[in-house]
Amino acid sequence: MGTLFKFMKKIFTAGFRQILIIPITLLTIGIGIKTALAQNKLYSPIPLTNFTEISDTLSNKDIPTGQGGFARDYAVKLNKGDNLAVELSSENFDSIITLLAPNGSTVLENDDAPDGTSNSLLFTRITEAGTYIVRVRSFGETGVGNFKLKVTKLQPVK
Repeated sequence: MGTLFKFMKKIFTAGFRQILIIPITLLTIGIGIKTALAQNKLYSPIPLTNFTEISDTLSNKDIPTGQGGFARDYAVKLNKGDNLAVELSSENFDSIITLLAPNGSTVLENDDAPDGTSNSLLFTRITEAGTYIVRVRSFGETGVGNFKLKVTKLQPVK
C-alpha cells in the first residue's frame, strides 16, 4: 500500500504542477500584452500633416521632462534636402524646441530666439529622409499653458 500511495502522490503532485503552470503562463502572457498596449498608448506623437501654425496647450498630462516641466511631441515626415524652420511661442511658459532625428538623436535645439524673447526658433537642412519629432517643452519648472507652433518647409529663392 505504501508504494501505491507514493505513486498516487507523485501523479497528483505532477498533475497539480501542470494545472498551475497553464494559468500562470496565460496570466503572464495577458499582463505582457496589456503592458505593451498601455505603452503604445503612453507615447503617441501628434502627426503634423500640413505645415501651418497650430495653437495647442502644454499640460501636466504631457510627457514629464524630469526637470519639473512637460513636453509634447509632434511627428513630421521630411525628405532629404528639406529646409525647415520651426517657431515656438508662448506667453505662459519659457519654451524650448527640439528636433529629433528618426533614430532619436537630437538634430537641433533652441531655448531663446535671437530677438531676446523666451520664444524658440530653429532652422536646419534635413540630411536624411524619415519621420522626425518636433518636441515642444517648457524650460525647467516654468510650467504649462497655451503655445503656438509653426513648422515650415522653406522653398529656395528662384
